[in-house]
Amino acid sequence: MENLRIDIVSDVVCPWCIIGYKRLQQALLNFHDLTTDVHWHPFELNPDMPPGGENLREHLAAKYGTTLEGSIAARKRLTEIGASLDFNFDYFDEMRIFNTFNAHQLLHWSNYHNKQTELKLRLFSAFFSERKAVDEVEVLVNCAKDVGLDQNQARMILNEQTYADKVRASETQWLQRGIHGVPAFVLNQQYLISGAQEVTTFNMQITALLNQAA
Repeated sequence: MENLRIDIVSDVVCPWCIIGYKRLQQALLNFHDLTTDVHWHPFELNPDMPPGGENLREHLAAKYGTTLEGSIAARKRLTEIGASLDFNFDYFDEMRIFNTFNAHQLLHWSNYHNKQTELKLRLFSAFFSERKAVDEVEVLVNCAKDVGLDQNQARMILNEQTYADKVRASETQWLQRGIHGVPAFVLNQQYLISGAQEVTTFNMQITALLNQAA
């Protein structure tokens, strides 16, 4: 097998999603003759989040019962893991969490232009590294522009909600397939890897798949 299809279900405000992707990329460095075909799929951690979002600490406290001490420890751990993977988590006290439905619409559109991974990574950086509000139309439009997509078309897509139905259909499809947490990685539509596993886990699963195909 020379090509590996990788379907990734994730959200752009999910720290473990970018960590999982970075670990997957590290694992793939061990398979020199393997090409990959990556497809990103939508998952909203906060589908009912109002415009403008909520304070992240308050949101996590209400949703999971996270304490201030727990939040501080979690942010420190994520920041350290991110640094080890060359990704900057810039957590701050007034950080907010946002709805990402519009971001997923642009990601769906970007796939038609072979820019999906570029835009996904740009959105991760905008939210986690640059303190951007990724529910704002102009923030999203600028992210699309940054990866070479047409900003006017991006703005029109968001204003007209062009891909709203397709994103909702995709979200429903993955929920029906049993994906209720992210990240989720599906290799060649056969192997499911749930969560931001260690590099060794990705190595083992890819090796198993290659051996099966041999």
